[in-house]
Amino acid sequence: MTAPQHIYETFIRATPAEVWSAITEPEFTRRYFHHTSFQSDLKPNSPHRYVLADGSNAVDGTIEEITEGKRLVMTWHVLYDSAMAEEPPGRVEWILNPANDNGTVTRVTLRHVDLGMSPLTSANVAIGWSGVLNSMKSLLETGEPLGDLLIEPLPAATPDSLHRRLAAQANGEAWDLLGRETLSTDELDELIERATASGYHWRRAAAPDGPQHARSAWLQARSHTVAGNAELALHHAERCRALTEQAAESADFDHAYAQEALARANALAGKTTEAMRLREVAATAPIEDDEDRAIFESDLADGPWFEIPMPAEGAPER
Repeated sequence: MTAPQHIYETFIRATPAEVWSAITEPEFTRRYFHHTSFQSDLKPNSPHRYVLADGSNAVDGTIEEITEGKRLVMTWHVLYDSAMAEEPPGRVEWILNPANDNGTVTRVTLRHVDLGMSPLTSANVAIGWSGVLNSMKSLLETGEPLGDLLIEPLPAATPDSLHRRLAAQANGEAWDLLGRETLSTDELDELIERATASGYHWRRAAAPDGPQHARSAWLQARSHTVAGNAELALHHAERCRALTEQAAESADFDHAYAQEALARANALAGKTTEAMRLREVAATAPIEDDEDRAIFESDLADGPWFEIPMPAEGAPER
């Protein structure tokens, strides 16, 4: 999957009527739009086509909404590539608005949406529309289009790369919430949603034995601990420990954090003796790197620890 929508805006030194003509009249489109002629009677529910010089269709679709000189919405089904032709159609929307007092400059907004299930089309049009819009602008402002452009489409993002990006985004947003001193009920709900979303996307992006699964289980355990959900906090903390032990590339601090997650969840559940034992295990876990050790100790010292007293500074946990 790639971006489900692309949005472009430009300002053209031409009236909205002139831009409308450039969008809808074939003598204009064949000069800047890859030598294609736009064909349509411009009525709602009527078909449209972009026709190549040899008479074949490059794109087809249906006119959905139209306000002459202002707005045009149409479905967009690519035919110039056999693989893209197998994908479902997207939707293109043109919006024209005067951009100065005398109407000699037009703000042109173009949206190409509904591309979530059309990764090849999305990747192809992402840069393609920029070329089309700039060539139309040149034609209207100078009388000459840009000509044939050497445009390589962006590679379609793989599902793994999309899930990885979304996992990292949800993880960062969850950490932002965890960093606040207090959270409202709504913010607690969002924290759990973000942590869960991160786990969902890592499950689809990371290797089965990657450390990301254990770390996302830790994040879910901490989120449920902060929210006061003891049973779920314990569940995800146990998952964190098991996944950490299974992961091929767990760092030494991952094992320490797994024990810390279990300690907090037990503290929340009122299992004081076990919580204190696990916190001592976490505190004495070997972490070779001094910076990693300092970060972990700082995290361990932070709440919530509920009714469990913190050890005196410099004293070992007993």
